[in-house]
Amino acid sequence: MTDPQRDLLRWQFDLTWALFEYHLERLRPEDFLWEPGPVCWTVRPTADGTWVPDWAETEPDPVPVPTIAWLSWHIGWWWSVSTDHLQGRPPRERTDVTWPGDGEATIAWLRELRTDWLTALDGLDPADLATTAPFPWPNDPQHTIAHMIGWVNAELMKNAAEIGQLRLLRAQQPSCLP
Repeated sequence: MTDPQRDLLRWQFDLTWALFEYHLERLRPEDFLWEPGPVCWTVRPTADGTWVPDWAETEPDPVPVPTIAWLSWHIGWWWSVSTDHLQGRPPRERTDVTWPGDGEATIAWLRELRTDWLTALDGLDPADLATTAPFPWPNDPQHTIAHMIGWVNAELMKNAAEIGQLRLLRAQQPSCLP
C-alpha cells in the first residue's frame, strides 16, 4: 500500500542518502579525525578503547568546527534516538551512543542505521504519520511523526553536506595532494 506523504518523505530521504553515499564511498580512514582548525570537536579514545565525543551542554563561543568523526557520531546519536522513538523503544541517552572507532566500522554503522530507519519508515501508515511526535519536540501536538521524519531528512542532509565539505577541504591540503 502506498501513501503519498510517506512516499514523498521516503523519496526525500533516498535523495539525501544518495548524496551522502557519494561522500561515504570516498572517505579515507585518515579523514575522520582530521582537525580543520584550532577549535574542533572530535571523538577521543578512553582508556578502555571506547570513543567519546567532545560535548558541552551550552554551545561554546567560538563554536567548534566538528571533525568527520564527530559528525558521524552525531548522526549516529540523533538517528538512533529517532529510530528508537519511531519503533516505540525507550530512547538511548546521548552517552550511550559511542563512535565505532574507525572509518570502515563507522560507514558500516551508518549504513545499518539507514536500514533500521527504512524498516521503521516503510511500516508506517497515514494514521501513524499523523500521530504526535515524541522527538525532537517532546509531545508537541503541532509536530507529527511526519514532521519528525522531515526533520531527520533535513538533519541528515545538513550533516552529509558538512562531512562532504570537510572531505573536500582535507583533500586540498598540501599533505594530501598526490
